[in-house]
Amino acid sequence: MNLQIMSLEEMEQHVTGEAITLSAVMAIAAIAIVAVVVYRLFMSDKGSTTLPGGFKFEWK
Repeated sequence: MNLQIMSLEEMEQHVTGEAITLSAVMAIAAIAIVAVVVYRLFMSDKGSTTLPGGFKFEWK
């Protein structure tokens, strides 16, 4: 890999932070999905679910 020194113009045009922003959005989306699933599980009167690994839960 050849490294080169950037000029001042190139450094001013360089934008950072996209990966952090995308990671934050994905984390918030994952938390929201988990919150909805947990809410639906706790508020339902009866149901069942199967999780990966063979775990089965049933409530009545």
